[in-house]
Amino acid sequence: MKELLRIRELHASIAGKEILKGVNLSINEGEVHAIMGPNGAGKSTLSAVITGHPAYEVTSGEVLLNGENLLAMPPEQRARAGVFLSFQYPVEIPGVSMTNFMRTAVNERRKYQGLPELSASEFLKLMREKRKMLQLADKLQGRSVNEGFSGGEKKKNEIFQMAMLEPCFSILDETDSGLDIDALRIVSEGVNRLKNEHNAFLVITHYQRLLDYIVPDFVHVLADGQIVKTGDKTLALELEEKGYAEFE
Repeated sequence: MKELLRIRELHASIAGKEILKGVNLSINEGEVHAIMGPNGAGKSTLSAVITGHPAYEVTSGEVLLNGENLLAMPPEQRARAGVFLSFQYPVEIPGVSMTNFMRTAVNERRKYQGLPELSASEFLKLMREKRKMLQLADKLQGRSVNEGFSGGEKKKNEIFQMAMLEPCFSILDETDSGLDIDALRIVSEGVNRLKNEHNAFLVITHYQRLLDYIVPDFVHVLADGQIVKTGDKTLALELEEKGYAEFE
């Protein structure tokens, strides 16, 4: 299998405080990796560093996507290259309709790939197909991005954006936070339909229940800024039962 993402000895800090202390991780195409760990371990920091959040400073190490230096790219170029982040708390963008927002994003991604822009009719057809797949209400397309959405609608909308953009590497940062069982099932089914042999997922979660729906190939424990243990999906069950005491 082809390696998609490589992280080597990654150190990163915020406001002078070191959070990541030598993270090593390799993810191949077609794989789903889950990261679990106690609060403050650096899970969300890792996702922020990969996607290029300006508040975090990378002090050493490397992150490669398809062999290219991701850390040298501004956040928007990382997105065009195929990195996607599903936020724990999706933001509202008043005054920007979902249709205009997604058409701009999709065509920017296509431009980066050397593909022609979608016409209005082609784009609307694509939106209908993806909405149907995720059981997303048609009325949401005319509303501003996430404005007035429930927590579950915001999370489903994030997965809808992922479906539209077809990234090669997606990070789900506590996507299960605040979801009821029905919304969790719909979101997870959407993710599972989007999985293929050429993309990969990094799922960040506190709870094993999400991994009943999105089954990982590997589970990693992140504690005190480092990956301290790796196993298969049964490791998540062990963590659910025993907690993180041994890693704190």
